[in-house]
Amino acid sequence: MTNDRPHLFLRHVLVLDAAASGAMSLLLVAGAGVLEGLLGLPVALMREAGLILIPYAALVAWVGTREPIARRAVWAIIAANALWAVASLSLLASGLVAPTALGWAFVVAQAGAVALLGELQYAALKRPAATLA
Repeated sequence: MTNDRPHLFLRHVLVLDAAASGAMSLLLVAGAGVLEGLLGLPVALMREAGLILIPYAALVAWVGTREPIARRAVWAIIAANALWAVASLSLLASGLVAPTALGWAFVVAQAGAVALLGELQYAALKRPAATLA
């Protein structure tokens, strides 16, 4: 009998990432006009970020629901999460945007959430699981 718990944990983290990315995509695309005043971030930046998340969320959902889960695809997702988190914080440090205090908190919180998802995916991937390809 094999232990599917590491595999199941990875699947759950991938599905969570896909759901969170899809929800953030909807928020950024549909709510950019309202969020601009609250966050102090440009509408175009938020909409473009939201549009980027649509295919990402679909890909992560697809990877997370395949049997077996493709190890290389998970590594690419982990890398994408790391890049997103670094890019988000780099944007704040660049001075190219002038977010409000709530905008700073929003960017830092979502970067932290993305980094945490990537870390959980990494941890799950490093656990032994016979059903990973």
